[in-house]
Amino acid sequence: MKPLRWGIGILILAVSVSYGTSGEIVSGTVKDPSGTPLMGAFVRMRNSARSKITVSVLSNKQGHYRFENVSPGDYSLWVSAVGYKSDPLANVTVAAGKPIARDFALQQGMVRWNDVSNAQARILLPDGKGKQAWFNQCFICHGFQSKVAGTHRNAQGWVSAVTFMRTAMHYNLALSLRDQDAAEVAAYLNDMFGTDSKVPQSPAALSGYKDTLRPFTDESMKIVYVDYDLPKANSFPFSATPDKDGKVWIPEFGRANRIGRLDAASGEIQEFSVPFSGTASVHSAVSAPDGTVWLAEQGSNRVGKWDPKTETITEYQAVYEAGKEGIGAGGSKHTTRIDPKGYVWTSGFPLTRLDPKTGKFTYYPEAAQAYSMDFDAEGNMWFTLSADSKLGKIGAKTGKFTFWPTPTPKSFPRRLELDHDGMIWIGEFDTGRLARFDPKTQTYKEWVLPGPDPTPYALGIDRNNQIWYSSHNQDVIGRLDPKTGKITEYPVPYPENTMKEFFLDAQGRMWFGSPPNNKVGYFTLPSGS
Repeated sequence: MKPLRWGIGILILAVSVSYGTSGEIVSGTVKDPSGTPLMGAFVRMRNSARSKITVSVLSNKQGHYRFENVSPGDYSLWVSAVGYKSDPLANVTVAAGKPIARDFALQQGMVRWNDVSNAQARILLPDGKGKQAWFNQCFICHGFQSKVAGTHRNAQGWVSAVTFMRTAMHYNLALSLRDQDAAEVAAYLNDMFGTDSKVPQSPAALSGYKDTLRPFTDESMKIVYVDYDLPKANSFPFSATPDKDGKVWIPEFGRANRIGRLDAASGEIQEFSVPFSGTASVHSAVSAPDGTVWLAEQGSNRVGKWDPKTETITEYQAVYEAGKEGIGAGGSKHTTRIDPKGYVWTSGFPLTRLDPKTGKFTYYPEAAQAYSMDFDAEGNMWFTLSADSKLGKIGAKTGKFTFWPTPTPKSFPRRLELDHDGMIWIGEFDTGRLARFDPKTQTYKEWVLPGPDPTPYALGIDRNNQIWYSSHNQDVIGRLDPKTGKITEYPVPYPENTMKEFFLDAQGRMWFGSPPNNKVGYFTLPSGS
């Protein structure tokens, strides 16, 4: 099969996209400049009355695309494909009983640096001082496409940009990006993307570009995305967590210092600010059964509580390690979960438990660098220790800690999920594997993920006990069938997705945040997939 760009150039067969419970069909064909059907073009549709919601499907190998169940109304319709210029935006009016046909003919364009994935950039950008520090320290929160490749600066401009990030993210970069590192990173960025760039304007001009393109199967084409724009720029939404009432909660990372509440039907997002005035870096926001929302502030080492009656946020300050005040290594809050008794747990430095009644924290130094956690049916706490490459458990009845090394050493496990059978799943980020731990036999099974840099980050488990993961560096999401071992990769609609968590809602939709693209959304598969 013809190789396509990581994360964009894929196709899809006829799928169902529901703007309403029933409606009409909007379909057509996408062709390249020679008139040949073009597979792998993302076709997008947006209702003018709900202008913050975009639905994306892809053209198949015959160039066909199809939206189903489109409610009557006025829509914008457009198409994008890497290396092509789009037709002008099409405006269509959908009326009951009148399906719409709209074809697109694309013109040849140019592959740009902000079209390629982090993994491609690591291969294609030349080595030099500053490259390694840039990839290692900056690429976990975001990639390079939106903030670097799409913005040209002179040498002083890059120094200013790096300085700004070191200041804004001081809690995280104070110890890891020293003055010399920062100077080398700024110089490297100037060489690569400055006004006198030393690399071609298009990565496709490099001899190794074609080798970075990867093929996808026909099954990979069957996916639908619905995404929502955040109301303010640079909100950096880390995730999207549905609550019991169907609203979706959004932690806004970095200096945004907010959480958002999304009405998925209308696309409206209401935002609430935290009291902290520095860089709060709200990393996680989850709702409790009583309607309160609990959030973790990585930058301030605080836990926040949103009150549904007053719609205000109260913060609880955790204690820093002496001599490391204001530094993430001295104290930080990462991921939030609520246990069956109503206690609020946060991973980070270290694992902590907050009693909502007293506002008092309990600290667990045994889990000094906990990354992700969740509870099983018996109330046991399971968590990952990323730096130590371990899976851990706190016994619900005994409070005892137990640890198991990951099956592959130095794997840097990030997210953790429990499946319907009580198995523990972890994503081994650095070694590109998914691992399943059986608590009864205390044994692991591993699956090696496809591609040169799989970097599994977000994890989710759907209704059919299929395991979903996001590839942080390859700009794809993947699905593992544990029964057969089959792994299917799917494209994402925007490069630099850097999805952090997946959450399944009551309708079977898998929710995510796309921080650099300033969007949240969900993906679904058509029936029968």
